[in-house]
This record gives sequence, C-alpha cells and structure tokens, in this order.
Amino acid sequence: MLNESLIVAQKEIVDHARDVRSVISSLMYALMGPVVVFLVALAVRSQFRAGAASEVLAGMMSVFTLVAAFVGGMNVAMDTIAGERERHSLLPLLLNPVPRHDIMIGKWLSIAAFCAAGLIVNLLGFGVVFTTAGLRLTGDAGALLLALALGMLPLALLAASLQLLIATLCRSLKEAQTYLSMIVFAPMLIGMFLVFYRGVPEWFNLLPIAGQQLQLELLMKGGSLPFSEPLWLGGLTTAAALLILFLAADRLERDEILYGN
Repeated sequence: MLNESLIVAQKEIVDHARDVRSVISSLMYALMGPVVVFLVALAVRSQFRAGAASEVLAGMMSVFTLVAAFVGGMNVAMDTIAGERERHSLLPLLLNPVPRHDIMIGKWLSIAAFCAAGLIVNLLGFGVVFTTAGLRLTGDAGALLLALALGMLPLALLAASLQLLIATLCRSLKEAQTYLSMIVFAPMLIGMFLVFYRGVPEWFNLLPIAGQQLQLELLMKGGSLPFSEPLWLGGLTTAAALLILFLAADRLERDEILYGN
C-alpha cells in the first residue's frame, strides 16, 4: 500500500516540479514574508534597540510562516483533483487497479512535500533577513529548532489535508483556485488576531495553527517552552491532518466525484 502511494507521490512531485511558473509563484509567496520583514526591519532599526526590534518583528515573522505552510502546496492542490477532473484525466487514473485511498495518500504526500518546502524556504529567508538586518533572536537556537521540527513541520501535513479536501469539493480548476486562495487567509487572520490580542488562554498553545503561532513567537522572544508542548502540538496537528485526509479520501471513494458534487 505504502509503495503504491509513494509512486503516486513521486509522479505528482516530478510533474509539478516541471511546471516552472507554478514553482516560481510558490517561491515568491514563500519569500514574500522575509522581504516585507526585511523592509520593516530597515525602517525600525534606527528607532528601536536591536532586541526590541526583534521582538516586534517576531510577531510578523510567525504570521508569515503560517501562511507559507499553506501557499507552498496551493498550486499543486488545485490541480491534483479539480484540475484532473476538468481535463478528464481523473477517471483513467481511478480505473487503475490501485485502491483509491492509496491514490489519495500519494497526492496528499506530494502536496505536503511542497507545503514543507515552502515552509523551509520561508524560514531560511527569515534567517537571512535577521542576519543581514543586524537583528538577533533572543530565544535559544536549540529550542527553536526543536519547536520547528515538532510543531511547525506537521503544519504542512495539515495544510495539505485541508487543501486536498477542498480540491475534492470543487468541480473545476477555476473554482479550486478561488477557494484555495481564500483558505490562505485563515492562518493569516488567526495569526494577526493572536498578535494583537494577548488574552488567549494557555490551551491555545496546543491548537493547530494557533499553537504554532504562539509557540514560535514565544521562542523567538526568548521565552521558555517545555518539551512536551511542541510534542503535543505536533501530535494534535498530525491527528487533525489525518482526520481531514480521511474525509477527503472518503469523497474520492464516491463515483459522483467524477461527474459533480
């Protein structure tokens, strides 16, 4: 089963990596945050202490990081189900002697790979920005890397599941493009809400999307974070991703997905 899913994932990754325009578009979205933060850093550097400026920019960085996890796989998600349905290539794919849920897992893995790539490019871009702008992170580098590995990377799995589910609900590529573009605003709105509203309860640290925002911002500002919190956050985020993937796979099992909703 896993071998068949990996074959589907490999084919999807290779095919979409050849689409240069799509790759460049995703790359620009992922680097948009570092560019904006760099320009703001140059503007505030002369007005604030380096440490104070880093704290101000930490909130901005965490928001853009959430968005990067979603935009990386957006172009792949809109094409993988809705686009194939519109091109009438989904039916020949489903006629192969491969379980449909294996096909869905393969497509999910390919979208997650692009989501993770967008997330990594975004974080690397922020690393360059903080070095170039003369800013410094007050948090512990080891704790920050641990939180990224345990808490942030599962966010790519969740983003891929959500995008894949939405793609199965859309009848055409244009419709998928519309709804998937709108879902990018979800992490942005959640992130901005958490930046400006500081009265959220502590259990928000364990909620997918909100938890990634709060934990990343806390670590960048030099706060301490127990090892269990990123671990729990990553586990809950992965569980939510698998649940949404199950819903998307269930839709693919229906023959009506080939003809309409």
